[in-house]
Amino acid sequence: MPIYVQHEVLGRIPDVFNAEAIWQAPGLALFSRRPLLRDLLERSPREHKGRAATRCFSHVTLMLPQEEVDDDYHLTRGARARDLAQTLTALHQKDFGDLLGGDQVRYDVIGTSQLAPGEIEVKFGHAVYLPAADEKILYNVSVSRDSAIWHPVCPIYPNQRLALIGGEGGEASFIASGWPFSSDGAILIINDGPDAPPVVQMRPKDAFECRFDPRSGYYTIKSLREAPGGSPRLMLKIGRTGAAAPRPQASAAVDTISITPVAATVAGKPAVWQSRANGGAAPELTAIPVSHKPANNAGESDATYAPISQQRVSLVALAMPRLSRYRDTGAQAMELPFNHALALSTGGPAAISFVVDASDELYACTAEGRQRITAPATFTPVDTQAIRVLAAAPQMADRYRAMICLVQPVGASVASGARFSFGRNSPMLAALRLLDSPRFLKRANGANTASADRIGLSRDAFSFEATAQGYKIGRLSASQALYHLDDKLEFVASIGDANTDAPYLLPNGHHLVAGHYVLRFDA
Repeated sequence: MPIYVQHEVLGRIPDVFNAEAIWQAPGLALFSRRPLLRDLLERSPREHKGRAATRCFSHVTLMLPQEEVDDDYHLTRGARARDLAQTLTALHQKDFGDLLGGDQVRYDVIGTSQLAPGEIEVKFGHAVYLPAADEKILYNVSVSRDSAIWHPVCPIYPNQRLALIGGEGGEASFIASGWPFSSDGAILIINDGPDAPPVVQMRPKDAFECRFDPRSGYYTIKSLREAPGGSPRLMLKIGRTGAAAPRPQASAAVDTISITPVAATVAGKPAVWQSRANGGAAPELTAIPVSHKPANNAGESDATYAPISQQRVSLVALAMPRLSRYRDTGAQAMELPFNHALALSTGGPAAISFVVDASDELYACTAEGRQRITAPATFTPVDTQAIRVLAAAPQMADRYRAMICLVQPVGASVASGARFSFGRNSPMLAALRLLDSPRFLKRANGANTASADRIGLSRDAFSFEATAQGYKIGRLSASQALYHLDDKLEFVASIGDANTDAPYLLPNGHHLVAGHYVLRFDA
């Protein structure tokens, strides 16, 4: 592999701000003196013909002991560091002027805690670039171990050709946080200018697999060398600044959506925590449909009839409300944790959690930390599958913040020809109400006694009946908001007031949003 970054530590320098002591040792005892900066540049030319150098490197980063840099900043406001860079620039131009080829000489002086007193670290090479004073950033590069928490690595400038990213102890020009691979591995980013997309290559090539997912907009890098506990991986994102980068093509089921929280209000306040008198009577249960046996005209026994096909209702996503609408209830945060199978977790460690707080900010949380996110987005906290977060459609955005698509929808069968109801008071499809628990909702003063379903879902939200044309939907509560989404999860309509004479017809395969639940109704 070519050496993209020349990386050397110079020692025994009494004054780390003395440019002449860093550049060249005094005297002519060439065989006794240690190599300094001028010797390193001369021995490692940028281009050469035979043994003769034809071009030299012109961008050099100097790292001094952090304590020396701090003292300089405190006492002289960084004047000694600026003088050091200017003097080395002049020495560089004087000694290598005929090998610059029109390149500008640039030096940068920074501090590092990894050096002992009297040591200086220098970096130069093909993948070392220092921007001009007025040069604007073209790309920002960041990495992640779980696709949720992203750590910035470096900028890339329009005139910067190469960037080499690696871990501590390697020869990279930039260090990636949480680098999971060996020190000899590195990511090489090739920039051919603003009009060409950046190219990502791994070094060494045969040790890694690097794939770009246009839907999520990042690269997934995996080591081909098995390690204890599985092959390590790293996600790499290159985001263009200024004009927005082209939006990746999304599959039909991933288009943008919006959603909104539903709550009854009493005197201008949410009524989700208010008790509801029931006169001491037991809650009204949904009727169980009668058997739908086919007619036994052939004289066969009852045990041989074929049951009719049943329709199916599936929970495909969980809607995150805007908690600011429910401030009077004391709700401070709603958290949806997903385990390593990307199923909603009822206990144990979570691979990723999504949180919406009282200010309606959306966060992703993993073992790496917590970071604010925007929808739409795709996350792959585990290798096998991805989880999608969709934005709320404008027509629903006053109630909902986002929608978390389930990797494995939860389904239940329903018979046709009978009318059922859905809500907190209905046992029908109760298995789909995954948030019917206080563990997902955090309230003020640590109170955690009310089911999350009490935000946005009425006791009797809506009724539905399967027919040959689709599903007849009836709104049962004036405070319940219902939204119709098509088979691609795109907004269609808001379902109005209950009207038993003219129920709303929901086509087969379309979705209904009620409370936290996005339900798909299939034939």
